[in-house]
Amino acid sequence: MSNQTLEIKTGIQIQKPPHEVFEAIVDPKKMSNYFISESTGRMEEGKELVWKFPEFEMKVPVRVGKIEKDQYISYHWDDNGHEQLVEITLLAKGNNDTHVTVTEKSRENDEAGIKWLKGNTEGWANFLACLKAWLEYGINLRKGAFDFAKPTT
Repeated sequence: MSNQTLEIKTGIQIQKPPHEVFEAIVDPKKMSNYFISESTGRMEEGKELVWKFPEFEMKVPVRVGKIEKDQYISYHWDDNGHEQLVEITLLAKGNNDTHVTVTEKSRENDEAGIKWLKGNTEGWANFLACLKAWLEYGINLRKGAFDFAKPTT
């Protein structure tokens, strides 16, 4: 990262083996328990998908990049007209733990970039906490969490 660009990097340790964490990220049926509401398919190298989120009326195009089973997932997604690269790295720790790192690259170091950095850092920390809660305890932390952001009728 140079002084001219910003990138997000955040991580958490999950008490599950890398294969379970990997499947929770690439399988849309599993991902719908903590992140998206639906996807047009499983994350596989070279696929173009569309994700929908349960709390927001938005469809997010996703272009899957490189996949290394149980170790690495990369994709590009559109963030307000900017195509962003997201990299998720899974590192085995001990017998059954996985250190998950999410990196999102990059934006200019300006007012818009700083706003992106703040919002998406918060978003990725939330993603990791939700992933951990669902995998370890079967809890969907997102359910109802963003109701305050929905338009009132």
